[in-house]
Amino acid sequence: MDINFDLKQITNIITKKNFYIRSFFLIFGIALLTLDYNLFLLPNNLVIGGTSGLAILFKYLFNISPTIFIYISNFALIIFSYFFLGKQETKKNIVGSILYPVFISITAPLAKILLNYLHFDSMIIVVLLAGILCGIANGIIYKTGFTTGGSDILMKILNKYAKIPEGKSLFSINLIIMIFSALIFGANKFIYGLIILYLNSTFIDRILIGISDSKLFFIYTKKTEEVKKFILEDLKIGVTILNAKGGYSKEENDVLMCVVPTKDYYLFKETVLEIDHKAFFVINDCYEVAGGVNKHNHFFS
Repeated sequence: MDINFDLKQITNIITKKNFYIRSFFLIFGIALLTLDYNLFLLPNNLVIGGTSGLAILFKYLFNISPTIFIYISNFALIIFSYFFLGKQETKKNIVGSILYPVFISITAPLAKILLNYLHFDSMIIVVLLAGILCGIANGIIYKTGFTTGGSDILMKILNKYAKIPEGKSLFSINLIIMIFSALIFGANKFIYGLIILYLNSTFIDRILIGISDSKLFFIYTKKTEEVKKFILEDLKIGVTILNAKGGYSKEENDVLMCVVPTKDYYLFKETVLEIDHKAFFVINDCYEVAGGVNKHNHFFS
């Protein structure tokens, strides 16, 4: 079968899809991210990597305005992106790279006003708020398909030319910046930065893939028909039958695959074990189910 498709055309369709809604959320996400920067990170010298982290270091060492530093570094990185990553990749970075320093300037007066009313007894509260807000903002930005440029551009260049995986590239860049911050601001600020990064990545994941409200069950049982009948007739949810063969026993048998609401997880599993106490399960978090037949569940209600 000859299957032909234009990847560039598909990419253009995806890029244009919901463009105005995505643009709104990009601006909203950048506004949140820069407010977090001016409200929590910059005043407390909390460095978590990237050009914004370097800007905090340069402000402390050389009294250079963070906004000016980020403008210059982002402009330089856009040029690098164009020559090393190409026009198409640069398009995804250029909007965020320009908007990010613009919104740092815009949100700075608001942050200054809010700081007069926000007083926290513990630094850890500041760190937690900074990490949560950072993660929410970045999650919104990444979900639009854009980035804020900066170290993301360096990450992609290292990935393309040094063949270093993107995750490791970004981690290495941010770690180097944070080690410098530890030498300047001390070990406590380094640990605070790690906490913020952890919260950031956690909330990004939650926003990008959601919170798991279902469990994906793979069930290997000798009583396939009984379990299938329970799933279809009593639980009233769909089930897929997969043909499987034991790697050790060489026995052929069906494996049942179904998605069960998290609230029904315990009762479902225990009911299947009552039918066949030797049933074998593989259970995963299920973040999204699309298509197929969706039946209303009365059994556990």
